[in-house]
Amino acid sequence: MEARLALSFSNEDKVGTIQPHDDALVITLKIEKYDMKWVMVDQGSGVEIMYLDLYKGLNLRPEDLTTYDSSLVSFDGKVVISKGQIRLSVQAGSKVMEVNFIVVNAYSPYTAMVARPWLHTLGVSFLHLISEGEISIWGSD
Repeated sequence: MEARLALSFSNEDKVGTIQPHDDALVITLKIEKYDMKWVMVDQGSGVEIMYLDLYKGLNLRPEDLTTYDSSLVSFDGKVVISKGQIRLSVQAGSKVMEVNFIVVNAYSPYTAMVARPWLHTLGVSFLHLISEGEISIWGSD
């Protein structure tokens, strides 16, 4: 019987990748019962982000949002004004948790971004996973 962490990768996942790598970690997560591809894991960020296209794609309404007043800074250093915050169910492996996403209207090749708060709630330590050989980088379809 094999016990795998909720967010882990085997050697089979490395097939087709170039090693060593410095690619972004892009995964598929179940958000509100939908498999969402192109979710970026950003260990350097302190908030989870959902881009407006995904928000609209989930048929969420403006009245579903709560106020989020802090300013955000994008990858290119520009201030991004949020549309608000929403708490949604996210599943990684067999673990389901509620996540507060900040909704922004900004361009991104990703659908959403999960960060340190999500990783800590999930109980994932990337340093541990890397040292144990449980994680490697892979691209999403």
